[in-house]
Amino acid sequence: MFIHRRIAHRLIVLLLLAGTAPLAAAFDAPAHASSAAPPPGQVTELQGISVSGVQPGPGLWKVSKGDHVLWVLGTLELLPKGMVWQARDVQAAIADSQQVLDKPQIKVDAKLGFFGTLGILPSLIGVRNNPDGKHLVDVVPPDQYAHWLVLKKKYLGWDNGVEKQRPIFAAFALFLAAIKQADLTDDMIDPLIKKAATQHDLKPTPINYTVVVDQPKAVVKDFKKGPLEDGDCFAKTLDHLDSDVALMRARANAWATGDLDALRRLPLSNQLQVCLAAVNQSAISHELGLTDIEANIESTWVAAAIKALDNNRVTFAQLPMERLLGKHDYLAPLQAQGYTVTLPEGLNDATPESAAATALPAKAASTTGARPR
Repeated sequence: MFIHRRIAHRLIVLLLLAGTAPLAAAFDAPAHASSAAPPPGQVTELQGISVSGVQPGPGLWKVSKGDHVLWVLGTLELLPKGMVWQARDVQAAIADSQQVLDKPQIKVDAKLGFFGTLGILPSLIGVRNNPDGKHLVDVVPPDQYAHWLVLKKKYLGWDNGVEKQRPIFAAFALFLAAIKQADLTDDMIDPLIKKAATQHDLKPTPINYTVVVDQPKAVVKDFKKGPLEDGDCFAKTLDHLDSDVALMRARANAWATGDLDALRRLPLSNQLQVCLAAVNQSAISHELGLTDIEANIESTWVAAAIKALDNNRVTFAQLPMERLLGKHDYLAPLQAQGYTVTLPEGLNDATPESAAATALPAKAASTTGARPR
């Protein structure tokens, strides 16, 4: 099973599933990413097969000051199921490291304890469902519901339980079912990194931004009764499902072959952006302070990276690829503080669009690209 990590984090916070780790993401699209759908011709071109066999994966970013180095792997959650990742650079970097930084995540602290968690479980029953016992047919326009039935039959079969769910949860169920048929997997990067770290007596250091929920039962009650403007999310999921799956496959292929320039050029999902907006704009999201969560996660990771660079000769880290190729580059604050950032081999320097979006100087790119020594 897969679920979009960034939206899943918010939903998990909202639903107070503090004991449930989010499942692997389809891909980690940032809130600032372009929402433009690919041109029709491009969609046709993207609907190919996933690459297979031995693949190199992407090169590593290198952050350095003096003789201290931080190697950073850009990750995607979904990768071609038939590929064999030849991760020599990653394994070499971890072998030389004194610390491995885990990917940044949101941690929910509802301060419940064991018995408190048991006490809140009954209130979570039906939390995904529409208020007042309504079904999808009651809350979405007739033309959308007719489209939904066609896609539901194709990907979900005759699952009637999903008919009770809010449009955003029904959209996710459909999205996840489509992903399962796309020859993609979420079980490749983390196991390899953990295995390599274990071989060198290293345990990945968690990088968590903690959200504290003081009155979880009240939040659950409000969420179950309150509105959620998720109609556009549902509509976009229906309209862009096939093209979004094709984009994810194309992005996975680009990652596998190490074509970072191609990966940077590929558009991101409009559907996921509007679903994310539905969660961000909810009243409970504002109540819990989730509107600034992107900036808080970034600052948490940057602080951990600086500490690691100060304390270790070599550190290994992983970041979602959009945090390295997007406008909100997590390495930009390090560069602003005097660290040298060297791009991976084969990646051209910042595009004119991204360069115009920041006042920071362009990254230093070596002619041969960064490789662990």
